[in-house]
Amino acid sequence: MKTETLTLGGRSFPSRLIVGTGKYPDFDVMRLAIEASGAALVTVAVRRVDLSKRGGGKSLLDYLDTGKVTLLPNTAGCSTADEAVRIARLGREAGLSELVKLEVIGDETTLFPDNEGLLQATRVLVKEGFTVLPYTNDDLVVAKRLRDAGAAAVMPLAAPIGSGLGIQNAVNLRLLLDEIRDLPVIVDAGVGTASDAAMVMEMGADGVLMNTGIAGAGDPVKMARAMRLAVEAGRLAREAGRIPKKLHATASSPVEGLLRQDP
Repeated sequence: MKTETLTLGGRSFPSRLIVGTGKYPDFDVMRLAIEASGAALVTVAVRRVDLSKRGGGKSLLDYLDTGKVTLLPNTAGCSTADEAVRIARLGREAGLSELVKLEVIGDETTLFPDNEGLLQATRVLVKEGFTVLPYTNDDLVVAKRLRDAGAAAVMPLAAPIGSGLGIQNAVNLRLLLDEIRDLPVIVDAGVGTASDAAMVMEMGADGVLMNTGIAGAGDPVKMARAMRLAVEAGRLAREAGRIPKKLHATASSPVEGLLRQDP
C-alpha cells in the first residue's frame, strides 16, 4: 500500500481526500479551502454548473485550477438511472471528465441510493467508457455487484449525506472494507470532523470524499487543512499497525533489566 497515491481507473492522484464544491459561503472561500485540503480530485455537480458562464468569472469552474485538480463530475439530484446516465454524458460532452461520481437517489428525505437504478446506470456507463465511482449504501452485497458491473471504486456512506454524524454502522463498513480488496473503497457522506476522517482511514478505507464537513464548518479553510492531516494520519496509522487492545496495563519501562538501587 502507498500512502501517497490513490489510483482510480488507472489514474493516480496524490491525495486520498476528495472534496466537493457546494455549500461554501462564496467561491473565494471554496478555492482557499480546496487549496488547504490538498485534494487533487474535486467533485462538481453537473446540474448545478452553468456552463455558459464558464470563463466569465461567474462560474465555480473559473475558481478551480484544473492544472492542479482533476474535476469529478457528479450526477447529484438524479432519481432514475436514465437521468443519471444523461447527466453523466452531458458532463463528458462539456469537457469536464470521463470520470463520474454516480448518484441515483431513491429517497428524498434520507438521500439514500436507489440500488437497482445505481447498478443499471453503472452497467450502461461502464460500457460507454466512463470511469464510474458509484455512491452507495454500506451494503456488502450491493458493493460486490457494483464491482462486478465494472465500477472503478465503491463509495459507501458512513452516515446520511450532510449529516455530520460520522460512522453509524461500523460493522457493515468494516465487513465491506474486509471483503472488497480488489478495487478502492472510498467512504462518502457523513464525515463531520477530522476524527471521523481519521477513523475511516484507520479502518482501511482507500480514501474519503466530503463536502459539508468542510464547507459547513465555522472556518472552512481551517477545517479543510484538518481533514487533510486527518486523512494522512489515519492512513499512516493503518499502515503502521496499532498495538493490540488489552484489559490490563503494560509498563512502558519494564522492570526486567533495571539496575537495582541499594538502600
